[in-house]
Amino acid sequence: MHKQPQIARMPARLDIPGLKCRFCDTSLEYSFTDLGMSPLCQNVVRPEDYNKPETYYPLHAFVCHECFLVQLDAYVDPGDIFTEYAYFSSYSDYWLNHVRDYATYMCERWGLDANSHVVELASNDGYALQYFVEAGIPSLGIEPAANVAEVARKRGIETEVEFFGRATAQRLHAAGKSADLLFGKNVLAQVPDINDFVAGIKILLKESGVMTIEFPHLMRLMEENQFDTIYHEHFSYFSFATATRIFAAHGIRLFDVEELPTHGGSIRIFGCHEDNSRLPKTDRASEMLRRENEAGFSDLHTYAEFAEQVRETKRKLLAFLSESKRAGKQIVGYGAPGKGNTLLNYCGIGTDFIDYTVDRNPYKQNTFLPGSRIPVHAPEKIFETQPDLVLILPWNLRAEITRQMADIRKWGGQFVVPIPEVTVT
Repeated sequence: MHKQPQIARMPARLDIPGLKCRFCDTSLEYSFTDLGMSPLCQNVVRPEDYNKPETYYPLHAFVCHECFLVQLDAYVDPGDIFTEYAYFSSYSDYWLNHVRDYATYMCERWGLDANSHVVELASNDGYALQYFVEAGIPSLGIEPAANVAEVARKRGIETEVEFFGRATAQRLHAAGKSADLLFGKNVLAQVPDINDFVAGIKILLKESGVMTIEFPHLMRLMEENQFDTIYHEHFSYFSFATATRIFAAHGIRLFDVEELPTHGGSIRIFGCHEDNSRLPKTDRASEMLRRENEAGFSDLHTYAEFAEQVRETKRKLLAFLSESKRAGKQIVGYGAPGKGNTLLNYCGIGTDFIDYTVDRNPYKQNTFLPGSRIPVHAPEKIFETQPDLVLILPWNLRAEITRQMADIRKWGGQFVVPIPEVTVT
């Protein structure tokens, strides 16, 4: 965050009737950043739908002046987003290594064994639970997208196809499926009714159980200009302090936190029932709260600089792409992630700048990106056309991608990373 403490700036104040904070129900009056109008970022366009219109929704994030939850209005019903989903976690080697290490760590730290029960919320294609199953630990996934849940079931992972909340938790609790470990990775942001979701965690977690939730840290999002992680599928963006407040309201005490490199900088929060005295608050949790407080995350002025920072990033990226095209360079993309579609649509980048992009996920290949209509191919396409520049859209996976695609150096190709600043390597 590029603060100018001598100027007491405030976020832009708006009057939008009926817009309320999804946690504390306070009227949302302050803008965090306005990224214009955008289609749903995971809705790839099939060739037969190329000439059909798309629905665009406002991509405008607000900050609550009471609880400091950064959030989008729920313009779209979650069923329209997640019932059939284009994101499969297993197509990232980096992510698989992350969750494999997580499973080992959780088993060792909490002594999980064949008598334990593990539940994952938003379990996707079984990418994480497979490692608990391999360790002989009874496991259950809860996943709203039927197409990805079916992949998990074919792997032998028990999976419920539904959205998680109080009703689901009560049913599973009554069926004896409470959790010793209940976890979710990058799901909290995707929940429009956060009170229902967290209340469900309280119900499903055993009295002695532990829950962990991972999500991109708002502090890192702002410090490193990660505005492209804002999209309709992500309804909320959290500091540790705000997350602590939300979980406490539902009887869950956050006793520990870990910083992670995933998704450009995430945190993993650890929670237990508020009356579980065997898990005291760690120094890490106290230190994180102190850091956020010193950084001003309970002060509206802190949020004011972000919007202009985002606009400047757009200007710089378009200037770089324009200069490169004028020099006769061919530019293509790597990846078709949600964050990439936010970046492309906000900046107005289409096939006038990017000839095509590639993705390892067969579900996205031979389609077009939403809004920009940039074609998506298999990664081999890059070696056929030998472009000058490859724009890495999932910049959080840049190390993995530059390693996999290192052979572009043979013809003088270079990688471009757009966030937090345009970088050419």
